[in-house]
Amino acid sequence: QSALDEGVTLFDTANGYAAGESEELLGKGLGNRRHDVVIATKFGMSTGEGPYAAGGSRRHVMREVEMSLRRLGTDYIDLYQLPLPDPTTPIEETLEALDTLVQRGDVRYIGSSNFTGWEIAHSDWTARSRQLSRFISTQAEWSLLNRDAEKEIIPACEQFGVGLLPYFPLASGFL
Repeated sequence: QSALDEGVTLFDTANGYAAGESEELLGKGLGNRRHDVVIATKFGMSTGEGPYAAGGSRRHVMREVEMSLRRLGTDYIDLYQLPLPDPTTPIEETLEALDTLVQRGDVRYIGSSNFTGWEIAHSDWTARSRQLSRFISTQAEWSLLNRDAEKEIIPACEQFGVGLLPYFPLASGFL
């Protein structure tokens, strides 16, 4: 409640942070003020053993959104993000599953994280050519000490109209 009172409006969590406990705590902490904030969460992290317990497969996406919605205590997620490219699942499958969630109203927008410039371009082209929901944002490490995002990620974001959410802007506390 203190963060909300101080004007914090974006909360970024994941199904894999503390085995989902982060989402539970956030949902409880927001209480009846859920509609005052933007909730961003991620779905591709490992939640168990086997080939369908991580990544961007339709099976994993659909199962994890239901669990995240329950843990967060909400009926929609503002920004649902794939935290890492999944080399075992075609991006078409992931985008089709995410588009289903957007069409159902479970998710408002979708995003990616840790994508390279070409992966941002490829996923944008795939979404546009198939008339699917597009990634509106990507997360990338970016700080005064790590400026790698400036080489290809930021130019790709600018080219395709994708927002950038930097993580570790203080270089994991070093700055």
